[in-house]
Amino acid sequence: MTTHVKRAFKFRFYPTDAQAAELSRTFGCVRKVYNMALAARTEAWARQERINYNQTSAMLTEWKKTEELAYLGEVSSVPLQQTLRHLQGAFTNFFAKRARYPRFKSKRTSRASAEYTSSAFRLREGKLTLAKMAEPLDIRWSRPLPEGSMPTTVTVSRDGAERWFVSLLCEDPAVRPLPANSDAVGIDVGLSHLLTLSTGEKIANPRHERRDRVRLAKAQRELSRKAKGSANRAKARARVARVHARINDRRRDMLHKLTTRLVRENQTLVIEDLTVRNMVKNRTLARAISDAAWSQLRSMLEYKAPWYGREVIAVDRFFPSSRLCSHCGALAERMPLGVRTWTCVCGTTHDRDVNAANNLLAAGLAVSVWGAGVRPQRESSRTGQSAMKQKSLQREP
Repeated sequence: MTTHVKRAFKFRFYPTDAQAAELSRTFGCVRKVYNMALAARTEAWARQERINYNQTSAMLTEWKKTEELAYLGEVSSVPLQQTLRHLQGAFTNFFAKRARYPRFKSKRTSRASAEYTSSAFRLREGKLTLAKMAEPLDIRWSRPLPEGSMPTTVTVSRDGAERWFVSLLCEDPAVRPLPANSDAVGIDVGLSHLLTLSTGEKIANPRHERRDRVRLAKAQRELSRKAKGSANRAKARARVARVHARINDRRRDMLHKLTTRLVRENQTLVIEDLTVRNMVKNRTLARAISDAAWSQLRSMLEYKAPWYGREVIAVDRFFPSSRLCSHCGALAERMPLGVRTWTCVCGTTHDRDVNAANNLLAAGLAVSVWGAGVRPQRESSRTGQSAMKQKSLQREP
């Protein structure tokens, strides 16, 4: 039986004043229900009790009957039930040690969104109408939905720049595994060049944040001068958010095009298992590393690879890919970041990044064949063994 990939198709829309007010109320109610259910489950956990989705759903019914929370019944009930399911999923991930304990949603910092299932929306002749609304949303259909596919869920959201989006989750029959090939590539990430491939190709780092740094600084200075709680401060905050949205949109567009090309062209992609959250603690490089968005790049590679029948392998972060000679296997003692080319004792002159990409490729292919690799032994290590496994596999305790 053929199974199709589910993809989210995101479009911008422009709500009327009535629709914006209805959606804003829905966002507030979704946040309220999530926080109340989380508080109830946390209190029950302190009493060594467990509360599941069915019990929080029954609580929601009782909350709607109270005078204080009667407004919860004025919006569609589907997004409220969906947020309880999302909370259940968050606790499932927490107990499975895949995520930390769920946190309360904040009005200012949390994403404003609401999810509607098929019973709460109608899509006919290119017009999408949500529950509790008399007229369809004014959507800019920038691309067609998959032919013959109907959305299973619709998520409406509003970002910090006051832009409204609707995301439709559909099965996409056009996404299917590509013919297998023998091409494999090692990918070394960096700052001077965003990516260096084992083929020798170097992809420039566009530095999206740096290009808009002057505009962003100006908007932030204007925000700092506004009185807290004032309408002008809200307008200034939206201007800052628009600059950030411009940066994020360009970065995400570039990464999507780049990762799709790499996945389509190569059967095996080898990357380094970097801990970016620790690397950004370096005050000198934090801004540049954040702008490069290495984590987002890796995430895109990992979820696109299964779509097309490809494989992504993450090599151990301690593997000395830059210091190891890809020609003879000799290990250099030190390799400061300022050294971009170096000559091995065997006489081979290496470009630092291309050499690292070649070493990553060799280590990744060893992982693919044998399941684990060996890195040169360090003085503090007895065995020098390094488990280098594909990220999708569960790590052994």
